[in-house]
Amino acid sequence: MGKELYRVTKDGGVVVWVVGDRVKNGSETLLPFKQALYFQEIGFNIHDTMIYQKNAMPFPEQTRYIQCFEYMFVMSKGRIKTHNLLKEKTKGYKPSASSSQRNADGTTTKLKYKQGKEYRNRWNVWVYDVGYNKTTKDKIAYEHPATFPEQLAQDHILSWSNEGDIVFDPMCGAGTTCKMAWLNKRNFIGIDISEEYINNICKPRLKQYGWNESNLNNTINY
Repeated sequence: MGKELYRVTKDGGVVVWVVGDRVKNGSETLLPFKQALYFQEIGFNIHDTMIYQKNAMPFPEQTRYIQCFEYMFVMSKGRIKTHNLLKEKTKGYKPSASSSQRNADGTTTKLKYKQGKEYRNRWNVWVYDVGYNKTTKDKIAYEHPATFPEQLAQDHILSWSNEGDIVFDPMCGAGTTCKMAWLNKRNFIGIDISEEYINNICKPRLKQYGWNESNLNNTINY
């Protein structure tokens, strides 16, 4: 799949690869790192290594600290073209602050100075609510065994694309990426190996938001 993703990605385009590790024979596999190195070997730049942190875990480990995150590798084909970095309010921000300077004659002069920017780029650890009715309000989506937060998909779509761009999801499952692309005025292509997921979850879910199968710029298939 990696080589095909590289082939279909335009120069300057971005692939976001979300992957968690797993334990096999008592050891973590380090699969996320192996995959990232493979993507790098076939030509992708590893633009950012991010963390998707979940605020809940249904089946915590008993011999390890609770595994509450997955990796998000943001990879680009050549120099990244679009980057609309999300902002958040700087903690403790004040428009200005004052201080004083003592002069040679013993008097003091009040000084004012700026305290940085009111908004700054978000950190690359993103925390999301997960679980029933938190990952999404669409009840039909929970018929898929592995949904991820709509907000996560939207945040990446807004960060690395503009309106009218094409968002491609080669494992669209419950249609989360397709839905958020549609709602944010991006064109999308969604495919999945499972005909059942496409016809029984993804398409019905999208139709709730005005999508229809005649729209050739926004397609879902298997």
